Amino acid sequence: MVKITKEAALAYHKSGRPGKIEVSPTKPYRTQTDLSLAYSPGVAYPCLEIQDNADEAYKYTDKGNLVAVISNGTAVLGLGDIGALSGKPVMEGKGLLFKIYGGIDVFDIEVAEKDPEKFCEAVEKIAPTFGGINLEDIKAPECFYIEERLKRTLDIPVMHDDQHGTAIISAAGLKNALEVNGKDISKVKIVVNGAGAAAISCTKLYMALGAQKENILMLDSKGVITSDRENLNEQKRFFATNRTDVHTLEEAVRGADVFVGLSKGNVLTKDMVRSMAEAPIVFALANPVPEISYEDAMDSRPDVLMSTGRSDYPNQINNVIGFPYIFRGALDVHATAINEEMKMAAVHAIADLAKQPVPDVVNDVYKVNNLTFGPSYFIPKPVDPRLITEVSAAVAKAAIDSGVARHTITDWEEYKNGLRQMLGLQTKVTRKLYDTARAHPQKVVFAEGIHPTMLKAAVQAKAEGICYPVLLGNDERIMKLADQLDLSLEGIEIINLRHDREAERRERYAHILTEKRQRDGYTFEEANDKMFERNYFGMMMVETGEADAFITGLYTKYSNTLKVVKEIIGVRPEYENFGTMHIINSQRGTLFVADTLINNDPDTDQIVDIAKLASTAVRFFNEHPRIALISHSNFGSDQSDGSRKVREAVAKLHQQMPDLPIDGEMQISTALDRELRDSLYPFNRLKGMDVNTLIFPNLTSARSSYKMIQALEPNIEVIGPIQMGLNKPIHFADYGSSVRDIVSITAVAVIDAYVDKIKRSFQ
Repeated sequence: MVKITKEAALAYHKSGRPGKIEVSPTKPYRTQTDLSLAYSPGVAYPCLEIQDNADEAYKYTDKGNLVAVISNGTAVLGLGDIGALSGKPVMEGKGLLFKIYGGIDVFDIEVAEKDPEKFCEAVEKIAPTFGGINLEDIKAPECFYIEERLKRTLDIPVMHDDQHGTAIISAAGLKNALEVNGKDISKVKIVVNGAGAAAISCTKLYMALGAQKENILMLDSKGVITSDRENLNEQKRFFATNRTDVHTLEEAVRGADVFVGLSKGNVLTKDMVRSMAEAPIVFALANPVPEISYEDAMDSRPDVLMSTGRSDYPNQINNVIGFPYIFRGALDVHATAINEEMKMAAVHAIADLAKQPVPDVVNDVYKVNNLTFGPSYFIPKPVDPRLITEVSAAVAKAAIDSGVARHTITDWEEYKNGLRQMLGLQTKVTRKLYDTARAHPQKVVFAEGIHPTMLKAAVQAKAEGICYPVLLGNDERIMKLADQLDLSLEGIEIINLRHDREAERRERYAHILTEKRQRDGYTFEEANDKMFERNYFGMMMVETGEADAFITGLYTKYSNTLKVVKEIIGVRPEYENFGTMHIINSQRGTLFVADTLINNDPDTDQIVDIAKLASTAVRFFNEHPRIALISHSNFGSDQSDGSRKVREAVAKLHQQMPDLPIDGEMQISTALDRELRDSLYPFNRLKGMDVNTLIFPNLTSARSSYKMIQALEPNIEVIGPIQMGLNKPIHFADYGSSVRDIVSITAVAVIDAYVDKIKRSFQ
């Protein structure tokens, strides 16, 4: 994991606009008419509609997509009772997670009140604003009373995520873990170490799945909770055992099938795990230090099924797998509550998802990770793109079936499509790229090691665990620059290709290149001279297998780089050309744009190749290509040469790939407006589809288009350029690339390299 320092965390929260969330307008506001509609006098009309029918608030306001994250700061993460204001960064963070995973707006509300009655009164008075309430970081036992009262007095969903989030995810994990080891939940012996809000809720949900109360032992800081102990609160008393032979954790776990830790780090020893039953299940969920480390648990015995709350180990119990999607489903049916049926629906949806074939992150992403249902994978990954559709839909259905929904969904596939469109893939693509790259980091060479941006990107890529960087350049200058930028080069290889110690390698590379290109007039002396150049040397590292991928482009002219890549790497044999693509992620969704770097004025055959390459690349990113070839005209409305070559390319593509959803030539507005396109040109082969891939007629139009979008909408995520069609993973940075841009390209290059290795292993 990346080490998080105090300085880095504080800088993250204060840089730019302080905090992590903001309120953004969703309606036009540029003109006086807009403002008159938004406020006075126009706003009076929706007010009166809501006065007549309160449910109309879901139609005319953000109530149906607005959740309050409310806390009094009495149990903030591992910090304890730090107060309402001190807990605000956590509540903002929860709002961030709601937004990026569930598309849900959040107001974080910190209430400086510890008295449960007064706290509830405050929440009840502001509840009309919201479609749901997420209670957060409220200490036990008050949290039990607060949640129960608010569920009773309010007509919107209320959930204390510290209780139920962990319960839902761990219940799904337990259900699947028991399936993996072939045990019956009604017969297993369960030890729960911890008796706080999460522990109580988890255990009750396990019982709802079939666990028997008499088979459960719960411990608090004083040991096993037994019926003869005094001063037990209602929740602990419910789980008190009549057994008198067990008092310590060591005694409790002996012979147990399941250990669930919701307590503190390093309390479960190897010997305790060894004393458990055959094929034990250990959920060590204390964070960041679990009750027993993953390494120690696995070392104690080979048959243990292990889960933690950490992202750097398999089977992470992470609340983000649940709460965004539970609230999403509840909000979408205007639910009056989050009831037990909805929670159980979430449990089963999450559990079932882990048993399905694992989807691609970047085409074969999880196949790359070799993730199949079993001991190392019985809980879905937090980045699984299916969570929002499967869990939200399951929760919404349960709400409808259990009678707490005020709105009914009938077309579930349309509902799921709407979720995908609403959330888009903004930041999700990057998250999945990074997670996949971290799973299989590769050796990546960065051509311009002396460039500050490239140097920072290499260091960040190393820190994020997505690659093993190699920097090309003068080692003394690179180290001096790193000192100036306060960057650590630990674990990063530097190669000064001009140094005498690299003479043998330069000569070896030169012999290989000479043999490869001898029929193109190459001599050894010429090839040896070229090995003093970064692009030649770096690409030869990839060509010989001494590196896995290569990043270049910040300094070098593209024309020079293209010459080198054709000489050393070459184009895939099924194509005559190669190209590049940029990915644009916005609220509308993901748009793939090509060719954005290589082919200046492609002819008909080059456009055909670019379109074919783009269709393969889009599938690489786990999308189904729906391609429009762009021009200044629509379907023959202009007979100029520029339109003609696009039209001819479309005709060839229709003939060669009749099942590919592709058409043109058409203007951008026609391509992206499905209703307009289908009404004016009902014969088009994209009818009923939203286009996600644009092939431009020349480099100028492609680059100008994505650059303009990037300039006008700085919050839109743009990834690229991503190469398409080369024999090996050579990727290009743009001269204006930021550090984050290069890190994203590096993640793509790493996955490209790993997939390439997998393919070659089958050849």
